[in-house]
Amino acid sequence: MTSFRPGVMRLLAVVAAAPLAVGCTAPGPAAAAAAVSQTRVSAGVAAAARPMGLPTQLTVRPGRPCLGTPAPRRWDHVVWIVMENQSATGILGSRAAPFENSLTRLCGHAVTYTAVSHPSLPNYLALTSGSTHGVRDDAGPSAHRIPGASIFTLAAGARRGWATYAESMSARCAAGPAGRYAVKHNPAAYFTALRRTCALHDVPMGTPGRGSLATALARRALPAFTLLVPNLCHDDHDCPVSTGDAWLRAWVDTIVASPTYRAGRTAVFITWDENDGGAGNRVALLAVAPSIRPGRVAVGRFGHLSLLHTTLLMLGLRDPLAPRQPSMRRAFGL
Repeated sequence: MTSFRPGVMRLLAVVAAAPLAVGCTAPGPAAAAAAVSQTRVSAGVAAAARPMGLPTQLTVRPGRPCLGTPAPRRWDHVVWIVMENQSATGILGSRAAPFENSLTRLCGHAVTYTAVSHPSLPNYLALTSGSTHGVRDDAGPSAHRIPGASIFTLAAGARRGWATYAESMSARCAAGPAGRYAVKHNPAAYFTALRRTCALHDVPMGTPGRGSLATALARRALPAFTLLVPNLCHDDHDCPVSTGDAWLRAWVDTIVASPTYRAGRTAVFITWDENDGGAGNRVALLAVAPSIRPGRVAVGRFGHLSLLHTTLLMLGLRDPLAPRQPSMRRAFGL
């Protein structure tokens, strides 16, 4: 009598217990082995036939957001979080910003990164359109009707979509300040080409546990380009750096834990609109993406226009806004 190892015996028992077609007999040991072999081949063929680029859920998590995985040629989502009025040295190395400094170790940051101008509004306009448009103040959209293209119109024109999630904003695409919401930090409200559609895409943020942004992350409904606008306390403008650091921890952890980020094709950039008035207007830039190796340091003369150019390239969009600016894709491994 032929003897089999226990593992094979269990396999034969399973095969023998399977329903048989009418007129068939139970398979012998040789037939069972052939069936197992065919199953393995079929599984291999199925895996080989799986479409390339199909999103899979990575093992990223809060505390391990960057893995150094291969970067996609085109990213599905790029998220910007723009904070306020802190120099690079006010964040990098500061004991008041433990989470932000942890991202320099867990992910990456730029060594030399500069804002464009002072005060806030010209920086937001340059970030999103490549130009300050001659603006030198923080007046509202009624005083500054900005014509022309922007990252918003480019994303919309390519049918990739865009969104602004503004904290403490009481109405969609609100054109005036109210409470801790500052319209000067919401550039989409200024572009005349967006006047008819702004309210569809420029919405109140909500909280990490509830609201429009949390829902979009959970449902993998985030558009290609997303701008997060914290309120005047959480963006470091009116409250201590430690308050903004805690706010960032809550939101970045929410993003990283979401199925949107775990699919492996979402990148997050965190920067500050301008410094505190010091020479050089140097600010911090933190980058979070699955393809970034932990501790990555991007070396180069980068700035807000570099971020605009890099984002357009990552999303596979043409760049008529800042085409001559240096890209940060290679520097960060994006």
